This record gives sequence, C-alpha cells and structure tokens, in this order.
Amino acid sequence: MLFRSSPCEYLIVGLGNPGARYEATRHNVGFRAVARLGREAGIRLDRAKFQALIGKGTVAGHSVVLMQPQTYMNNSGLAVQQAAAFYKLPPERVLVLFDDIDLDVGRLRIRRGGSAGGHNGVKSIIACLGSQEFPRIKIGVGAKPHPDYDLADWVLSRFTVQELKLLEPAIGRAVEAVPVLLAEGLERAASQFNRK
Repeated sequence: MLFRSSPCEYLIVGLGNPGARYEATRHNVGFRAVARLGREAGIRLDRAKFQALIGKGTVAGHSVVLMQPQTYMNNSGLAVQQAAAFYKLPPERVLVLFDDIDLDVGRLRIRRGGSAGGHNGVKSIIACLGSQEFPRIKIGVGAKPHPDYDLADWVLSRFTVQELKLLEPAIGRAVEAVPVLLAEGLERAASQFNRK
C-alpha cells in the first residue's frame, strides 16, 4: 500500500496554454487565477508532475494540489486525469477555473457541472474523466466582437486596458470564491459570487 505524507482532498486546476506568448491572452485567465491563489495561499507551482506544474498546500483547512496543465489547452484532460487517478479523487473533488466567452469581462459563474459549452479544455477534461460532474469557476472574457471573428483568434487575443480594469478584480473574486466553495459548499459560493 502507498502511504503519502499529505493526501490531497481537492485538485484545483487553472486552464491555459504554457509559454510567454500565451501568458496575457483571454484563454489563460485560469492559469492567472490559480497562480494568484497559489501566491495568496503560500503555494508555489514549481513542481513538474502529471504533465503539469503543480504545488501542494492548504486552502480553507483542506489539503489541495494546485495545477496548471502544460499539455496545451485542448489536451488539458490528460494532466487532470493523471492527477485525479493518482490522488484517487472523484470528479466532484476536481475544481476547474477557466475563461468563458459567454460572460462579460468581470463576471463570474460558479457551476456544479454541465457540458463543455464549446470550451476545448473543458471538453478534454470531460472526455478524460468520463464525467461532466466537476465544479467549475468560469471567468468572463467577453464575446467575439462580431460573429465572423475567428474564435481561436479571439481567445488568443489580449485584453484592452479597459477590460483589464474589470478582469483583475474578477480574478481576485474567483480566488476568494475557492475557500468559500471548499469550506461552505458550492451553493454558498455561487450565491455569493455569481452576482454582478
């Protein structure tokens, strides 16, 4: 039997693409949120494991592993599935933070589960975990400026100065929502943070 000094109760995943060229794009707000959570919780994401950068620590009295998959967005599920299997975590204990083009910049939406909604990173996690039932914190990055705008170009674009004024507080609220979700439950977190 394997004994581990610090079992993991929750896997907290921020979605994004690795590399400097993607750092400030709309698609990388999940990376940014988990990095900020790590800074505030004193958890360094500096260990390479499960095809990801991870860090172990405590949030709201729960042992957690923070993760930034390094597989590129469309294969995020590979990293998530490896970690969830290693720590024997059900999907309900995998919290995913990611960008959502259906929400205005600055809005949050906390959900218990559901479809991928066209998000390839979430689609990959659903496929690899074999379940849609994992909690998620969606961070609004705004809709395409017009219907013909290429979706890939949009999510890989950068925020305007005005948008950043809305985004930074939203990332802060997403980080604040995590301990509420872990300590008081998803409904409480959703009622507190889903409002404008």
